[in-house]
Amino acid sequence: MSALTSRRTYAILAAIQAADAAASVKPIPPVAQALEAVELPRRLWPVLPAVKAASALGLLSVYRFPKLARLTTLMLTVYFVLATGSHIRARDWSPGLVAASSFLGLFGAMTVKGPSAS
Repeated sequence: MSALTSRRTYAILAAIQAADAAASVKPIPPVAQALEAVELPRRLWPVLPAVKAASALGLLSVYRFPKLARLTTLMLTVYFVLATGSHIRARDWSPGLVAASSFLGLFGAMTVKGPSAS
């Protein structure tokens, strides 16, 4: 079992997504600044906490429904393709671009590998 396939990795990433969802409910200043930097329309801001919370639940499903967890990593890969593209389009060369592209690589690799069987 590798770190990419470990259920513990899925649980840690679920906690990160849940914290990010909480930080996005009434966006804390760094989150709001990042959303403004990539020029995400304010009408879409309220959708983000639900998407992030759903991804946390999807990652936690690894314990009972590993195929759902793998689908979640695929959808997170798509999400981070869009996030990385948004940073590039807006010419936002901030640490947010590094984070988005790192999560893109991580979730992409997790999708290819899938969770461990046990």
